[in-house]
Amino acid sequence: QVQLVESGGGLVQAGGSLRLSCANSGRTFSMYRMGWFRQAPGKAREFVGAIRWSGDPTYYADSVKGRFTVSGDNAKNTVYLQMNSLKPEDTAVYFCAADSGLGWTYWGQGTQVTVSS
Repeated sequence: QVQLVESGGGLVQAGGSLRLSCANSGRTFSMYRMGWFRQAPGKAREFVGAIRWSGDPTYYADSVKGRFTVSGDNAKNTVYLQMNSLKPEDTAVYFCAADSGLGWTYWGQGTQVTVSS
């Protein structure tokens, strides 16, 4: 059974940084890829970035490219989202997701990120 638990959200000023963590109770690297999504109030959930264990390892949405970095720690079964140069428009609930090869099947409960101007 895969269970994803996010942590690390909070309130930060514009220009600041946060690092989100996603702990996977299953084997992280048994997944084809792990990713991050976000959902702002009144908006649809959108893709942020992902890491996969073969081929091109990481890829990102254009809105966060160059500011956000996805990484993984196999020993800790954890995936991270390092967010730098945060903007008020990055405010959202951030969700961790896992794909075993059949799509984004597994989801965490989400963690709130609020960026003040």
